[in-house]
Amino acid sequence: MATLSFFNTCFFDSGAVTRLARAMVSLGITKPMLITDKGVRETGMIDRIVNLAGEPIEIFDNTPGNPTEAAVMQAAQQCRDAGCDGIIAVGGGSPIDLAKATSLMALSDMPLLHYSGIARGKVKQVLPLIAVPTTAGTGSEVSVGMIIIVEDGRKLTFVADQFIPAIAICDPELTVGLPAGLTAATGMDAVTHCIEAVLSPVVNPPAEAIGLDGLERAIAGGALENAVADGSNMQARWDMMMASTEGAYAFVKGLGAVHAMSHACGALPDLRLHHGTLNAVLLPVVLPFNAGSSAAKLDRIGRAMGLDGSKKVADFIRDLNHRIGLPENLAAMGVTHDHVERLAGDAEADMASQTNPRPVSRKDYEALFSAALEIA
Repeated sequence: MATLSFFNTCFFDSGAVTRLARAMVSLGITKPMLITDKGVRETGMIDRIVNLAGEPIEIFDNTPGNPTEAAVMQAAQQCRDAGCDGIIAVGGGSPIDLAKATSLMALSDMPLLHYSGIARGKVKQVLPLIAVPTTAGTGSEVSVGMIIIVEDGRKLTFVADQFIPAIAICDPELTVGLPAGLTAATGMDAVTHCIEAVLSPVVNPPAEAIGLDGLERAIAGGALENAVADGSNMQARWDMMMASTEGAYAFVKGLGAVHAMSHACGALPDLRLHHGTLNAVLLPVVLPFNAGSSAAKLDRIGRAMGLDGSKKVADFIRDLNHRIGLPENLAAMGVTHDHVERLAGDAEADMASQTNPRPVSRKDYEALFSAALEIA
């Protein structure tokens, strides 16, 4: 079993979920609140988690597909009313991000917007949080950030060291039942994290090395396609969960225009689009835009992915999306040209845009969104 001590302690291996009770004891959690979503609860996995915890557990399962401020405040009130002293998050990035926000707002008398952006210095205390991911994509279980749609409709990033879960339990066995389509979409989220983190101009060679290792596992090693083709392939599941965790370790450097655009699309109230799927569709559009300023890094990324010199990374990603059954363009996801003006403004204002390898103007974003609507 690997024990990873970077930003937090991460217990990582098949069967690692059996460490849950000991993790609770180490954090002094005696009355936990479990945050999940209805999809995870319907699998029966939550019953197993409750049995492992061995404590009376308050359960919140109303996490939306993209977590909202309203859901955060509902969970925080339930947490306070029940007198919970810690939180267990079980699910993908949405329940984990909602749990992070709940751990903050259960103890805060400030509005959530007070903590938007870089919140270091503003956060005084949070409830201890144990994150148990059931997908291999977001890496939220080891990251400093959370993404919440606030009341005015914006999808905002919140960053503080206190938002890193105190303990992460990464058990690849928990991803075995994930459908092929969700395996593909969440896997491409991890791949995008690794690529955008390496391309970020922030200087952090160790983080880049971690991101490149994630790409080697997911792409060159075939873990993503193998996991999509055979969900019971435990080596592929292990490597994809590691690539997901590594993607989040790497994006301490920041992300880029793909995520700025994905966050903007994810806030569209009439669509509620899946974040990983958006990243997959947008990545081959943004990579050529960044190519002129990132040629050397794209070469390293290509080598880590096992590509030969004649294969461009963007072309490979486009072909990969097709092979694993993801949409060809934004139009296939319901986005239209009528959305572009709003999307471009939101993307330009997004925090991820600040660490794109080249500056991106609103007009650039309009052109990128338009291209993403048309690609095939």
